Amino acid sequence: MSDLMQLEGPRHESSGKARALVVFLHGLGADGNDLISLAPLLAPLLPDTAFVSPHAPFPCDMAPMGRQWFSLQDRDPEVLREGVAGVTPSLNAFLDAELEKRGLSDDRLALVGFSQGTMTALHTALRRPRACAVVVGFSGALLTPEILGEEIASRPPVLLVHGDADPVVPFEAMAIAEEAMSLNGVPVAAYARPGLGHGIDQEGLQLCAVALVQHLFPETMAGAGDAAGTKSGS
Repeated sequence: MSDLMQLEGPRHESSGKARALVVFLHGLGADGNDLISLAPLLAPLLPDTAFVSPHAPFPCDMAPMGRQWFSLQDRDPEVLREGVAGVTPSLNAFLDAELEKRGLSDDRLALVGFSQGTMTALHTALRRPRACAVVVGFSGALLTPEILGEEIASRPPVLLVHGDADPVVPFEAMAIAEEAMSLNGVPVAAYARPGLGHGIDQEGLQLCAVALVQHLFPETMAGAGDAAGTKSGS
């Protein structure tokens, strides 16, 4: 336990006892303050939900400020796999502690990642022993998809959203991730955002909101369509 890195970051707590937990994982060169700004937009749709956005544990080594979950300077797939695997135990400990102090189980947890945060969320969630409620990944990738079948431990529903004009993380990464997860029994939905670069647009945020409501508070979704785990769209 002493080797685990302590994660912390901004929060947007529920007014009453939390019935669900949404954890944001930011991208390279940002920090937890980046995505916590989404919490006030999502909170009205997610009653009694706590939002937490931890800062990644390492200073960014590609920018003068910001944080990173692991280094991207060496893009060798094995180096990247070792990097994300190295941070997974600390993130798991953070998630477990946040759930425990609220008396929640994994099926009340949602992960929302952007870019490197998506890479980290997918790697971690698919290897946790119990499935979380849903993973939403913007503009990211599934690292070393070819070994997922050897390591997968749970199969939460996944929503992927990616701009087809992304100059940072190739748009093709979404299809690669979708195929690998589908082959391994993960319910996945993938949505392309025409003309969008490396970012989150209003349509993507709406897809995220629907997926969170659908999987955290399904009783409120009677008659509504699925946004994660059942459909691929463009």
